[in-house]
This record gives sequence, structure tokens and C-alpha cells, in this order.
Amino acid sequence: MTILRPDLAIISANIAPGARVLDVGCGNGDLMAALRDDKGCDARGMEIDSGNVSAAMARGLSVIQGDADVDLLDYPQAAFDYAILSQTLQTTRRPDLVLEQLLRVGRKAFVSFPNFAQWRIRVSLMWGGRMPVTQQLPARWYDTPNIHHVTIDDFRGFLKERSVSIEGQWFLSGGKTTSAAGANLLAEHAVFLLSR
Repeated sequence: MTILRPDLAIISANIAPGARVLDVGCGNGDLMAALRDDKGCDARGMEIDSGNVSAAMARGLSVIQGDADVDLLDYPQAAFDYAILSQTLQTTRRPDLVLEQLLRVGRKAFVSFPNFAQWRIRVSLMWGGRMPVTQQLPARWYDTPNIHHVTIDDFRGFLKERSVSIEGQWFLSGGKTTSAAGANLLAEHAVFLLSR
């Protein structure tokens, strides 16, 4: 049994057995392997990094090398029960368009991301005056893959503007779930289950 990163464990726990799943930005395939092995899901993946694609394929997973910003257009509408974008939204060039495509190819979509409004980040900016380097954001400002700094409140507002339904939401701090109350200030990561 694969031990999953906390946001991936939440996603896995909330996917129905036997579902058709597309994991966009699947990394080395940890979530896909868990869904295949533990839930009998038909899990497919897309990953931009060739080393991760090779690692996932070595595990017997069906993964293609692709870029979420352009290659989601190649999938038919509602081709999957779930489309997943974990810790990837903030790295895309056009997260608004990627999310539209995610909700087009999947009947439901899971999105997880680091919360850039979490109190440690705010304190680091306020007192240190520099972009923080933390366990959740280990890269420096000039070499980070994160090009869009999204907060939980930003994301909720974005969904409301586009009439996207929130079917579930989970918030993580220190790898453990935390209350929705004050999540924009307290949570390090967020996981949303979305639908149209």
C-alpha cells in the first residue's frame, strides 16, 4: 500500500471504486497507483516532467507526457468520472482555462493547492520582507514553479464568479485536516471537489 501525501490521501478516500480518473500533473504516479491497486480505478495520467513520466510508467501506469495548459484540449468531454489537479494549479500559465478544461473532461474535479494566505507566509512577508521559503513552499522566489499565488478566499471567489459548485472542501495544516473556520489564515493546503 502506497503512503500518500495528505492532500492525495483525501482525494483517494473520496473517489468511488472503479471510477475512470485522469490525474493531471500526476508526478511519479503515487495517487494513480493507489487508486488502481486499492480501488480498482481506471487511472490515467498526464505529467510534464519526463523523469516522472518514466517513473510512473515503470510502475505499470498509463501516463503520457503533456502540459495541462494545452493538452487537456485533446480529451473528449466527460471522458472521466474525476479529473484531478493536485498541487499543480498554481504552476500553470492560465489556471482559469485549465480549470475550465478540467471540469469539461471530468464529471467532477479535485483541485488541491498551497494556500498563499496562511499565517506563516503572512508573518514572513510582514517581518522579514522577503518571499518565504517554508516546508510547504521550499523554492526561492526566482526558482519556484509557483507562478500564480492563490489563496483559499481567492479560489472560492473564482469559483463563485464562474458558477462552479463546491461538493467538498478540506483544509490541511501540518499534514492534518483542520476546520473550515479561518481556513484562509490557518490552512497550509486546500483540497476542493468541484462540479458544474
